[in-house]
Amino acid sequence: MSNLRHHLHEIIFEADTPEGRTFDVLLIVCILGSVLAVMLDSVQSIRANFGTPLLIAEWTFTILFTIEYIARLYCVGKPLKYAGSFFGVVDLLSILPTYLSLFFPGTQYLLVIRTLRTIRIWRILKLAQYLHEWDYIVRAVRASVRKITVFLVLLVTLITILGSLMYLVETPEHGFTSIPRSIYWAVVTITTVGYGDISPQSDMGQFFAAIAMIMGYAIIAVPTGIVTVEFNHARRDQPVSTQACPDCAKEGHDNDALHCKFCGTKL
Repeated sequence: MSNLRHHLHEIIFEADTPEGRTFDVLLIVCILGSVLAVMLDSVQSIRANFGTPLLIAEWTFTILFTIEYIARLYCVGKPLKYAGSFFGVVDLLSILPTYLSLFFPGTQYLLVIRTLRTIRIWRILKLAQYLHEWDYIVRAVRASVRKITVFLVLLVTLITILGSLMYLVETPEHGFTSIPRSIYWAVVTITTVGYGDISPQSDMGQFFAAIAMIMGYAIIAVPTGIVTVEFNHARRDQPVSTQACPDCAKEGHDNDALHCKFCGTKL
């Protein structure tokens, strides 16, 4: 890695140097400022009076973030690997909406996704344990995907059956005009949201509704239990550092690590 690329990497990806810390603080300020500009632009009265300054601010931040994104790709050894990582995708999504708004008006409001980039503040504050917790959560969720998928399939089947039954026992006058409409009621009821725009009136319909309400409380606990179990399996006691790999830009390495655990590059 050349001296320039190495120096850029230290500034952009590391928070243990004064330059890196300053860069990250300025980055967080710009992110928050850009999100605020997007939010203010969505208020009609503010947009009518300050539309032009907000538009200039939006494009200024977008150009700055574009330069930063290119610099990140330049200073890592494997730019494509970084581009496909979580932060790489978020960095790209934080600039795309403004350019897309040239062809699809309104997409610029998707820029609020930039708030995800404030996750980088963990490194600024040297809260390395939060990097550990982030890795801990990701591994637990990944391990839960198959179980949760099976659960969701069973849940969709149950909701479909319940919605079909309600369509049979209730009448269109009560809002159950079709099976899809009845399935909507079943989703709202089982998830305990309860909008109340549709409600059963017959004795049989209210009986099924009572069963759905009771099942709703039990169903909510299932995915929570699945993920909790995987949390226990994913727990590890080894602390992690804030150092980023100079090749793939991955973080979350052990404090005594000499090589990146993701690509093997020397740290």
